[in-house]
Amino acid sequence: MEIHDAIERADRESFTREPPKTLKGQIGYLLKQLGSAKAVAQEIGVTADSVNRYRRGARKHARADVAAKIDDAVRQRWQPQVRKRRQRQAATTGGITVETRARFGYTAPVGTTDDGRFRRLTVHLPPEYARRLFDARDAGASDQQMRQIIADGFKEIYFQDGGARAMGLSDVALNEIDYLDLDF
Repeated sequence: MEIHDAIERADRESFTREPPKTLKGQIGYLLKQLGSAKAVAQEIGVTADSVNRYRRGARKHARADVAAKIDDAVRQRWQPQVRKRRQRQAATTGGITVETRARFGYTAPVGTTDDGRFRRLTVHLPPEYARRLFDARDAGASDQQMRQIIADGFKEIYFQDGGARAMGLSDVALNEIDYLDLDF
């Protein structure tokens, strides 16, 4: 999912230390996190014997698909306190910056242009939108629901300039996303 991926990328960028790079280091970290070779094996889709061979260094390289699973498993668990602190800060004081190129459609009063068109925008949304976005993700919201939260933020901050203009604008939709990047 596009927005879920953008949040995950922003989370990874908040690491204060890089996760282990070597196969042996990654397996050692996963063993510490999951407790046993059997649990690590189930997580990455190999046998417990393979996990022990990786741990001992008897196997220096994993197959590409297994190496990708190992890397993902490590990154998901790496520095959870740092990630939580950054999210909490974004949701209470810092807000979230959204950079995107997408087609924006909107409903506007008669006599004004409401043709949707591609725009490239970088907008800093206030903490309330970051909080809504994180809450929606944690509740298992769909990508479309998360897009609507961002679209609502763009409506208020960018299109209506916090209440200074375009007050007749009622609905903003975020469609056809070329790219979307978040920073918090």
